[in-house]
Amino acid sequence: MDFAFDARTEELRARLLAFMDEYVYPAEQVAHEQRARLASPWETPPVVEELKAEARRQGLWNLFLPDAEYGAGLTNLQYAPLAEITGRSPQLAPTATNCAAPDTGNMEVLAQFGDERQKKQWLQPLLAGEIRSAFAMTEPEVASSDATNITTHIERTSDGADEYVITGRKWYISGAMHPDCQIFIVMGKTDPDGPDIRRQQSMVLVPRDTPGVTVERAMQVFGYEDHYHGGHAEVVFDHARVPVSNLIGEEGGGFAIAQARLGPGRIHHCMRLIGMAERAIELMCRRAVSRTAFGKALAQQGVVQNWIADARVQVEQLRLLVLKTAWLMDTVGNKGAHTEIQAIKIATPRTVVGILDRAIQLHGAGGVSQDFPLAELYAGARTLMLADGPDEVHQRSLARRELKKYL
Repeated sequence: MDFAFDARTEELRARLLAFMDEYVYPAEQVAHEQRARLASPWETPPVVEELKAEARRQGLWNLFLPDAEYGAGLTNLQYAPLAEITGRSPQLAPTATNCAAPDTGNMEVLAQFGDERQKKQWLQPLLAGEIRSAFAMTEPEVASSDATNITTHIERTSDGADEYVITGRKWYISGAMHPDCQIFIVMGKTDPDGPDIRRQQSMVLVPRDTPGVTVERAMQVFGYEDHYHGGHAEVVFDHARVPVSNLIGEEGGGFAIAQARLGPGRIHHCMRLIGMAERAIELMCRRAVSRTAFGKALAQQGVVQNWIADARVQVEQLRLLVLKTAWLMDTVGNKGAHTEIQAIKIATPRTVVGILDRAIQLHGAGGVSQDFPLAELYAGARTLMLADGPDEVHQRSLARRELKKYL
């Protein structure tokens, strides 16, 4: 068993680490200051565009796509340590390298299921970082942890116009507030009374400027608006009409496409979460050696030493599980890695939330302030216990698979 990264991964890691040190970390404060001067909170700070240009110049672009025709052609195992590095600055680094959700998942959907026209019109500008996108699945009126519950209608017109009419309400639609968001991938029901509940859904491409599409409001996450990722919005589709040619794949294929999209998305989140945990450990250590309480450096306090030791052990465990999952996805496919994908989705967010919680505690009042990234990292990590399926859904499925061996 060889735990070493291959030569290409090591070379990209070195370049990405240097990019983070030279460009990304110094830009964090700059972006914060620039955002305060923007006319709209959803505009992109100029430094972000500078980072994107530099990342593209250095070849640190579209690293997430395993398809060499569209992306870097890296395997999941090769991409894992790179995504971890970008997770250390989740507000800037993924966007700078064009590896930010929800665009990554949408690009994967278009690359895998889109036709040539859809790829030319939407995938190519997304790959170039010229536009942004959103994925509209979650709904406020139903338990969206069960995707078969969605109620948005995608109905074929009967007037000979060869169009779909989309009617429904979505919320927490990531990326929808970004001024460059030009396309929604919308999941709804084309066959609501079909006998197979997993063949009732389809996905269609809906341009943002389609009449009947209204972005009603921004949704906050623990009080944060997640500006860098284009925010999260409540969106209404009121008899919005699009050509039938905007269907992705086939009618009834929406549920399967969603599962294909969410598998890589889940592991990408977990990769970046490990980077967030590493950033938290670094901040804990720097704080511990620089502050004194009750006559001793915090680093000499037993409880602080325990926190740091436990965090290191937990991160090493998570990293091995994520790398194993990435390897399985590469070798036996997403279905073959189903158990491990669910395991990392359960284990990684809750563990990283615990590490961030202790880091915040160690920083005292500073930990919950805007002077350190910990509070925002905590909000992001805690949200991932819900995003891409609540932990309890994955626990239910994983337990059933284990119990099946004994029935």
